[in-house]
Amino acid sequence: MAYRRGSGPKRRKGAASLSDALPRFLDRLDTRGGMALVRLWRNWDELLGDMARMARPLGHRGSKLILAAEDPVVMQEAYYLGPMILEKVNGFLRQEVFDKVVFELLNGRVPLDGEIRPEAPKPPRKLKKPEKLGSLNEELDPDSPVGRCYRAYQQMFDDS
Repeated sequence: MAYRRGSGPKRRKGAASLSDALPRFLDRLDTRGGMALVRLWRNWDELLGDMARMARPLGHRGSKLILAAEDPVVMQEAYYLGPMILEKVNGFLRQEVFDKVVFELLNGRVPLDGEIRPEAPKPPRKLKKPEKLGSLNEELDPDSPVGRCYRAYQQMFDDS
């Protein structure tokens, strides 16, 4: 069997640069559109401008875009901006990927456009023992809820 040089895909002369070849190669591997969504999350602030702080991206479920808001009032305001957000997002992706926007409260979650930064733990506060602590032991019933709470408060200072 003879090797035919002319068969197969069209070949280039010379080597292609990696910066040209790699994006085309990765685009062929990305059959579900994940890279386009990563670009969307990274460009969120530029895409939405001033509105970006109101609605942070959390992800998607099928054709629903899930955005987060800090509090319910902001979430209600952002709801009315939903059609405009959809138009901008689908325009950025150059196809209609999402047909609905769903808003949820952020509740401590990290949005997809944010960086996860481990924050330093706050140093423990040094408590100052009150001068008259323990003076109410005789007056409070030790089995009452107030008496138990007072004893627990005293124990906070006994350990230190």
